[in-house]
Amino acid sequence: MDKDNRNTKRQELEAAGLRVLDASRTELYIDMRFMGAALSSLSYEMDLSTTTVGTDAVNIRFNPSYVLRLFLEEPGKLNRTYLHMILHCIFRHMYTSKRYEDNRLFDLCADIVVESILDGMDYRCIYRVSSDYRDRWYDTLEKELKVLTVERLYRYFSEPEHLPDEYEYEKLEREFFLDDHSFWLRLDDDNDEDEPERKQKPPKVLTLIESKEKDWDREAKRLQTEIETIGKKASDRIGKLSWVLKFENTRRTDYREFLARFAILREEGGIDLDTFDYGMYAFGLDHYGNMPLIEENEFREVRKIRDLVIAIDTSASCKDELVQRFLNETAAILLDRDSFFQRIRIHVIECDDQVQRDEVISSPEDMKKYSEGVTVEGGYGTDFRPVFTYVEELLQKGEFDNLKGLIYFTDGYGEYPMQPTPYDTAFVFPKDEDYDDEKVPDWALKLYI
Repeated sequence: MDKDNRNTKRQELEAAGLRVLDASRTELYIDMRFMGAALSSLSYEMDLSTTTVGTDAVNIRFNPSYVLRLFLEEPGKLNRTYLHMILHCIFRHMYTSKRYEDNRLFDLCADIVVESILDGMDYRCIYRVSSDYRDRWYDTLEKELKVLTVERLYRYFSEPEHLPDEYEYEKLEREFFLDDHSFWLRLDDDNDEDEPERKQKPPKVLTLIESKEKDWDREAKRLQTEIETIGKKASDRIGKLSWVLKFENTRRTDYREFLARFAILREEGGIDLDTFDYGMYAFGLDHYGNMPLIEENEFREVRKIRDLVIAIDTSASCKDELVQRFLNETAAILLDRDSFFQRIRIHVIECDDQVQRDEVISSPEDMKKYSEGVTVEGGYGTDFRPVFTYVEELLQKGEFDNLKGLIYFTDGYGEYPMQPTPYDTAFVFPKDEDYDDEKVPDWALKLYI
């Protein structure tokens, strides 16, 4: 076959591949109008370096022979593969993959997450019969992890007691594989000359892929809003997509940065380097011997935390290890002198359906000692209201100089107060665990750490 014929054949294959991908997108759009913007976000590019089909978040890169075979033999599988790739983009899996060392394990976890969502959706165009093997794994994983996310699955499978043997590993990969992940960003994308050619991404391509992440982040939020506004009958067909979207769209918050909102401005002993004039100081030493013209300022104005209430949910639904992790994190921040004044007054209140204990912390060292030897008291039902009643009594007694906030660490299962507080109130939830934040009152803050 001469060069012209080869080029013609290639163009025909590419055109056929584009047509079947367009047909698949149209069929998905007819059934899932709410996915319209996401479905239109990817362009198509023929790529013979793959034997199947995959995406880099900018293009669907396809081998025409593969997509044509699927279209003729298993059109439902082609539709499902298309939506499978779209969900990878919505959850930004090709971007978060570079944070993990084990690419193979990450790929498996990402496929399990996406397939579990698709299996819960009630649309004929993507329907497939779920195998007993797949259902058994879903039952096991959902019982252990509640919500299936890549991060949770990766951590679960990384534990020695849960790591599958090679036979089981390959079986899981065959069960959940649909698309080629080699176009995703990896830890060694920038400098690995030994990579196969198709994994090497030119700088311009990398820049384009990375710039697309914000677009997919916005699309994930738009999609969540769209799903929340459609009727219940339609939302039932979506299955767990709505819940997983809400979970993934909830941003992690840096606990240290959040604590800064409770800081007050006050003088503190110590050299104020910002107002110290080195020029005049040196001038005095040069001209008058050992006699500086300006002494160091002995006090400085700083913004730090002085008074704070930390409430801890000690009900049976809030796990002891979560409480311990939260206290350890708080103690570590307290030991940083840049966050708190030398003299502090922090009430650590343990409560289930009543106040069980109030530990008054007057120094960072006290907090460290408390966190290391904590024995959680309580373990019954949860009622958040007694803590707020108790704090109001402390305020009336003049216990606080200037209380700026109350932080309540909980899993959210309990009765909330109705009236807003004169200080900032934040309910803190463990991001990677089971929690319920639906009933948090509008006047309170929600923090996920």
